[in-house]
Amino acid sequence: MEKIERNLIEPVGEVNFEKSQYALSRWFSRLQSMIRHLLLHKGLLIILVGFLLGRALILAKITPFALPFFAAVLLIRKDRAGLAMLALLAGSMTLSVNATMYVFGSIVLFTLCHKISKRLKFESVKALPFLVLIASLLTKTSIVYLTQGELTLYDGMLSVVEAGLGFILTLIFLQSVPLLTVRKRHQTLKTEEVICIIILIASVMTGTIGWSIYDLSVEHILSRYLVLLFAFVAGATTGSTVGVVTGLVLSLANVASLYQMSLLAFSGLLGGLLKDGKKVGVSIGLIIGTLLIGLYGEGSNQLLATLYESLIAIALFLVTPQIITSNLAKFIPGTSEHSAEQQQYLRKIRDVTANRVSQFSNVFQALSNSFSNYGLPIEEEDQDREIDYFLSNVTEKTCQTCFKKEQCWSKNFTTTYDYMKKIMHEIDDNSMVHNHQLNREWDKHCVKSKKVIDAIGKEFSHYQANQKLKKQVLESRRLVADQLLGVSQVMGDFAKEIQRERENHHLQEEQILESLQAFGIEIGHVEIYNLEQGNVDIEMSIPYCNASGESEKIIAPMLSDILGETISVKKEECSAYPNGYCHVSFGSVKAFVIETGVAHAAKGGGLVSGDCYSTIELGVGKYAVAISDGMGNGVRAHHESNETLQLLQKILKSGIEEKVAIKSVNSILSLRTTDEIFSTLDLAMIDLQDASAKFLKIGSTPSYVKRGEKIIRIQASNLPMGIIQEFEVDVVSEQLKAGDFLIMMSDGVFEGPRHVENYDMWMKRKISEIDSKDPQEIADILMEEVIRTRAGNIQDDMTVVVTQIKRNIPKWAAIPSYSYRKKAQ
Repeated sequence: MEKIERNLIEPVGEVNFEKSQYALSRWFSRLQSMIRHLLLHKGLLIILVGFLLGRALILAKITPFALPFFAAVLLIRKDRAGLAMLALLAGSMTLSVNATMYVFGSIVLFTLCHKISKRLKFESVKALPFLVLIASLLTKTSIVYLTQGELTLYDGMLSVVEAGLGFILTLIFLQSVPLLTVRKRHQTLKTEEVICIIILIASVMTGTIGWSIYDLSVEHILSRYLVLLFAFVAGATTGSTVGVVTGLVLSLANVASLYQMSLLAFSGLLGGLLKDGKKVGVSIGLIIGTLLIGLYGEGSNQLLATLYESLIAIALFLVTPQIITSNLAKFIPGTSEHSAEQQQYLRKIRDVTANRVSQFSNVFQALSNSFSNYGLPIEEEDQDREIDYFLSNVTEKTCQTCFKKEQCWSKNFTTTYDYMKKIMHEIDDNSMVHNHQLNREWDKHCVKSKKVIDAIGKEFSHYQANQKLKKQVLESRRLVADQLLGVSQVMGDFAKEIQRERENHHLQEEQILESLQAFGIEIGHVEIYNLEQGNVDIEMSIPYCNASGESEKIIAPMLSDILGETISVKKEECSAYPNGYCHVSFGSVKAFVIETGVAHAAKGGGLVSGDCYSTIELGVGKYAVAISDGMGNGVRAHHESNETLQLLQKILKSGIEEKVAIKSVNSILSLRTTDEIFSTLDLAMIDLQDASAKFLKIGSTPSYVKRGEKIIRIQASNLPMGIIQEFEVDVVSEQLKAGDFLIMMSDGVFEGPRHVENYDMWMKRKISEIDSKDPQEIADILMEEVIRTRAGNIQDDMTVVVTQIKRNIPKWAAIPSYSYRKKAQ
């Protein structure tokens, strides 16, 4: 029974504990948001800073902080200017009457000058420091003259110095005061802003001079706490900078504390160097700095008090919540938190961009679906409705005025309708004249048979034109649907590429470093961007190589062994000086390479040929070879064929599928002009990884693959481009092999031989007789053979493109790296 009660009670206790912990975290979050609301939104932070700056002194006489702070608040947050003025006056009242008079008088004079400058339309930001300089100088000299009855040279110099400091502090506060408001709290701090906010904080600390707790200086405690905070957050550089700036400002306020600058700077440096030890390491740095500088500057009498001040600062630092340090680190460049914040921001931008691209892809897909009519066949009701419209137009011109209208259409509607429908179909088949039986039956049925047949014939031409127009619209919709779908697919793939994050390859990077170092090669760093088979992308920095080929001869072969595929140097940038580093990019080598030879000639030996050819290396590991033959000869045919290849090249490089690309080019050619200017296209897409090829032939002649003694004919039947808007592209696939020769030609070559009945047999025989292994030589020999049959007379534009498929054999063999790693171990 007790065991059961214990089992029942324990979960309730755990639940109560979790509830209390959750309630505590919610209370802490509410407290934090409430404090933040009071400090930033309600202006409590400006009041606190203004009070301390109002009583801040330099050399016990100069108060340069009040007016620049008020000027910055007035320009940036005009609604908080009243609070800032009251806080500054309250702070100055703790010093003296003269200080209060100076603060009040300078603020009033500055406000008047600021209003005058706004009426004169001066730029506020540029005019502000000069207005502070004028207001400070006039107010200070006036108060000195009124209180002392004279103005000495020393007092004038102090006034000029104070006004000059006010000028400089205005520029500084314009950078740092916005950080006390809500406006810029989410932005990354620049280096200048970091220095300005440090100067502002140090200036605020000067307002605590004279405050002490049990003979321990408050300003010393706060300054050391500030150094600890920045050293822990940003490292040695920022920590020492904060120490120097803070110590300098405090030493100007109290010359006796000049040694504090050394203590703070040295402590910030040590704390930053020991930041890997977390808060304890930074605290040890402050203790070491306090002991060293304390013994040097004050001796053993004041060392204990200085040590106590440091210990209190360390205690405050240790109880500082992590959320404060992490949030502060996000604003300082160079910190890991800042880098993570930037990465998160970039990731968010990337996701937003990818989503927008994906939305555009969906829009194009929806447009494609709206234009597409696949799956929506023409219903019989629509066909019957079209026939009804057709016959109603015929009867309106013939039967409406006939005296037998009532008999034909009221009593014998079905018979009359069927006869007229049969006549319509017979006219469509051009067999109405030969169908004597239908003519006799119609003559018996209708008293105006000849007139009705003629009317049906005339109306049928309009009917055919209407049907042709509808078919063209339907075909255009299909073409637009295909194009929109292709764009949608490209944009969808692009969105996926954007969202694909760079994979972490730390293990492979360490393996590469270990192997190369074991081989005796020094490496600066290795960055792996992609390890996908056939698409490897690696960047590396190596010491100055003096163009010795170390990357190509040693590093790339070792990477080939490590990654299991052939790797080569894609790009190499050598250092300009001997002590620098060379940056090298490595990538995958394609399994096959292409070597091309071309021979071409214009009709009659002219300079401009109507044939054009192109070799296109696409970025997806594919190689395209294309020949286009324009209709006719000369400049216009050359322009048409060249335009065809240029359009095709741009569309293919965008990533759109080959069929959609060819259909798009065809639609452009067919809609661009009303002239009968057409062009053929012979396209071969070769995959450089497996040597598979796709052939798309639009009105072109056959191509041939020479594989040893075997000749393979590749042919497809399609009309030339530009004749009709809608056509199906026949794709012929063929697996090529290393050593194959792909021979593509225009019709001027294929049909060029004279006195040849079978062009195909003649071409196969001539290709098989060529013993050369050079693509250019094969193209030249084939062109020469065709021209010889014509006795040197070139009857048409002629183009031959010979492409050889070769296996890519690397220049350097792979170097086994396992043995070197094993020796190193």
